[in-house]
Amino acid sequence: MTDDAQHFGFGKNWERYIKQHFSDERVEISRKHLLDFLKVQNLEGKYFLDIGCGSGLHSFAAVKAGADRVVSFDYDQNAVNTAARLKAYAGNPPHWSVLQGSILDEALLEKLEPADIVYSWGVLHHTGDMWRAIRNAARLMKKTGRMYIALYTDDPYFDQPKTFWVDIKRRYNHANWLGRKRMEAWYFWTFYLQKKVNGLPGLIRQAREYKKSRGMDMYTDAVDWLGGWPFEFASVEEVRLFGTEKLGLKLVNIATGQANAEYLFQDKVV
Repeated sequence: MTDDAQHFGFGKNWERYIKQHFSDERVEISRKHLLDFLKVQNLEGKYFLDIGCGSGLHSFAAVKAGADRVVSFDYDQNAVNTAARLKAYAGNPPHWSVLQGSILDEALLEKLEPADIVYSWGVLHHTGDMWRAIRNAARLMKKTGRMYIALYTDDPYFDQPKTFWVDIKRRYNHANWLGRKRMEAWYFWTFYLQKKVNGLPGLIRQAREYKKSRGMDMYTDAVDWLGGWPFEFASVEEVRLFGTEKLGLKLVNIATGQANAEYLFQDKVV
């Protein structure tokens, strides 16, 4: 989905997240979520490829999970720099590489070796060419590998249609700093607080508990949602059919109920 809206600065958002919220606890939460969805005890002997690594938190989690090799890359240089800082915090493990690049870049794809775990959470729908991005990600799987991706679903979010959020994202990206802060306040007031001041204690509790899912931060994810552009939606059935019919894969795990649905694919013959 394209128009004249500028590309959102995801990397700056994740840089702020790491500066304000990073902790070893969040790495451990991310590690557990990753392994639980993959239904494995660890990543020992595995090569983990993180497409659109953002903050680098989940790559760090893969390192902690025992992956033999981790390669992280992102289109946004600020995200690459932030992931590199996490790598330094981890002691610069030689088996973790951080690169700059796009999943739509054929030259990069040719350089990357196929991985045991191809991971891309909430990224491929922001490339401007989601279906080609998914296809390219699948190309980077080993024959015995798995692809773990998360994509925006087309379900109404906060009971609002897709066209509503297209307009919000467009306005957010064209707003100045003050305009964006006003929209962020409006978003929390309207959808989280339901325009009721007495909901504030509950919102504070929710924000504190938010990290327990994947180690994320509520405000950071809200900014990512409001600003995320370009973007596309896809129904669960569309993604399932694309994976099974177009890519020849088998869907072996799925999690829904959020703005993103999580999918785990593997080769049908494995």
